[in-house]
Amino acid sequence: MTEAAWSQVRLHVVTGKGGTGKSTVAAALALALASHGRNVLLCEVEGRQGIARMFDVDPLPYAERRIATGLPSDDGDQHAGVVHALHIDPESALLEYLAMYYKLGRAGRALDRFGVIEFATTIAPGVRDVLLTGKVFEAVQRNSRNRGAQRYDAVVLDAPPTGRIAQFLNVSGELAGLAKVGPIKSQSDTMMTLFRSPRTAVHLVTVLEEMPVQETVDGIAELHANGLPVGGVVVNRVRPRDIADADLVATRSAGLDKEALREDLEAAGVDATKTLVDGLAAEARDHAERRALEDAQRAVVAQIEAPSYELPLLAGGIDLGGLYDLAARLREQGMA
Repeated sequence: MTEAAWSQVRLHVVTGKGGTGKSTVAAALALALASHGRNVLLCEVEGRQGIARMFDVDPLPYAERRIATGLPSDDGDQHAGVVHALHIDPESALLEYLAMYYKLGRAGRALDRFGVIEFATTIAPGVRDVLLTGKVFEAVQRNSRNRGAQRYDAVVLDAPPTGRIAQFLNVSGELAGLAKVGPIKSQSDTMMTLFRSPRTAVHLVTVLEEMPVQETVDGIAELHANGLPVGGVVVNRVRPRDIADADLVATRSAGLDKEALREDLEAAGVDATKTLVDGLAAEARDHAERRALEDAQRAVVAQIEAPSYELPLLAGGIDLGGLYDLAARLREQGMA
């Protein structure tokens, strides 16, 4: 999928190796997409209440809740949209499914009290994924017949990690051995029509380290093998390039000129002890070597046949202001 196709995408699935910041990227993407008056739903399915923590709101129930105003329009012509959030758990999703398709209102809640719901979603992981993704599917597919329900211009899903994303989205294949006919099988097949269409994009988040980048490459291959559409690759936590490339090469090969470093420190009024000079020289060498490793991984990312985007490492950590900063950078690079 190319950047030119972003306008037709309704479902943005964000995945990545654990620790790469996929939830942060999902939140920033939702804020970026909620520009120009658009309304966006940000969903999570892993039970960690990460959205609530990032946006500093109360833990989310199984209900769509407004949590933020989207990124303001850069041209000033249109007002910002709104970001709603939804925490999806399989038990609540199953109760809703039973109420919608089998009219089991009170009876469904009785099953929940007896632990039948937890048993069903634990013994059949494929069913669990159908329930989780089914709620996302419903939000994307809403139309005028869903009276009173909020309609969204885009849905962003903070999805499971890269190693499980193809299995998670390939709900029809996961159910093949459990349900060959019936409403759940029919629903999963319908969902796959959306997940494999140009209306869906699976974005992968990585950092410039060997294992996350390799997992991204492997994840893309697995998505392609399952007919699932790859969106963009977001390189997260990129450190600023404060030192010229030539200086980095010189530092890696010969190390810093300690005498010149000592003179510079003393000229700045710093007591240039041997311990300080040796420590700074060692730190500079480590930094240069780290940069070389990052550049090698950036070259690997560049070979991936998907648009790539970069987000900086925020020294102050991630708060709501930081999310808006990252959202602006994603929009500037054409991801929203």
